[in-house]
Parts: sequence; C-alpha cells; structure tokens
Amino acid sequence: MNDNDTKRLSRLTAILTQLQTKRLLTARELANKFSVSIRTIYRDVRALEQAGVPILTEEGKGYTLMEGYKIPPVMFTESQANALILAEQLVLKNKDASFIKDYSEAIDKIKAVLGHSIKDKANLLAERTLFIQNINNERNSNNISELQFALTNFYLARIEYINEAENVTSRLIEPFALLSTQENWLLVAWCRLRNEFRFFRLDRIKKLEVLTEQFTPHEMTLQEYFDKYH
Repeated sequence: MNDNDTKRLSRLTAILTQLQTKRLLTARELANKFSVSIRTIYRDVRALEQAGVPILTEEGKGYTLMEGYKIPPVMFTESQANALILAEQLVLKNKDASFIKDYSEAIDKIKAVLGHSIKDKANLLAERTLFIQNINNERNSNNISELQFALTNFYLARIEYINEAENVTSRLIEPFALLSTQENWLLVAWCRLRNEFRFFRLDRIKKLEVLTEQFTPHEMTLQEYFDKYH
C-alpha cells in the first residue's frame, strides 16, 4: 500500500465517521475539510457505496447515512489493546510535541471503545510500563505479550531463568511491571523463590509458562515501588 492509498483509506474512514456524527454533509464541506477536490469526494462516496455503506443523497442538501445504520464498534482483543498501550509508551518518548498530542488523542478514542474489563487492564498496563530511550535496537525476547497478560490478570508465571553465571533456576513469579532500558527489556516481579522483588532480563528467560493460579495484586504504583525499593 503506497502513501496515496494510505491517505485515501484514512479519508474514507474519516468521511464515514463524519457521516455518523452529522445529519447532513455537502461534498463541498467534505472537500474543504480534507483539502481535496469535490470530484475526489464524489469518487470517495461512490467507493463507500460500493462497499455497502447506505449513503443517501438529498438533492441540493448533501449526504446522509440511512436511518438506523451504525458502524459496528471497533473491537480489540486484550493482546491487541496491550500492544497499543505499549506503543503509546514508546511514542511518549518522541520529541515532537504535536505527534505526541495526536497519538495520545487517538489512544484515548481507542480506549473509549474498549470493553470495561479490557480498558481497566490497559490502564493498569500503562501505569506499570516504563520506557527508557533505547540505544540498542536489537530485541531478543518473545515473551512480552504473555507477560503483559499475566501482569494485567494477576496470573502467576513459572520461568526458567539463566543468571549471569549461566546457572538455570526455576522461579515462580508474580509479574509487576515491564521496563525498557537502554539495553534490554526487564521484568519486575515478586520472586517466590527469593521472597522479594527481583529484576529479570527478558532475554534470559528461556521458558515461560503463565499459570491459571492468580496472586493477590500488589497495591502500589510503579513510582511507589521505586520509592520503596530503590
């Protein structure tokens, strides 16, 4: 998909959203809003009609959606919502203020259509994820999605972990937070073997199993954890 295709897809989606929120829209209003020609709007409306969207044309007044027609709400799985929240943390490190503002507003709209349960979990994950500018783009972990799920649902996890001395231990952990440092992703978790909070490098986790048993949530924020333990 080239840049023009992407822009047109975005415009078609925006036109559909506009038609949902306003009773009538003229081709000129839409052309001015999206900085395109009226002829382009005619083509866009025809494309939407061909896709099955019931757009009615009221002569001399403009376009409207057929009464009762609603776009099905956008549905995200829990892992998809978590991926978006993680992306938000990366975007917030961008130095362009307008880009951050636009992305944050987009994420707010996405959160608005999430189910209550997934929304609560997404908000928890946002509070428990910290990103520090990475100077090494290499990533050696395939466990982030599963750990996000365990973290937000308070599921115990069993890991096989290799320490710096190359010793392998089996740990039962309570995932608490995910941190991206300059070198690696780190998991902060309560380790039941050591009976304390520990950092685990994700690239050193050789095996991960998310269990069905839940643990009692740790009632503190990530900042409160740092204040208490560091």
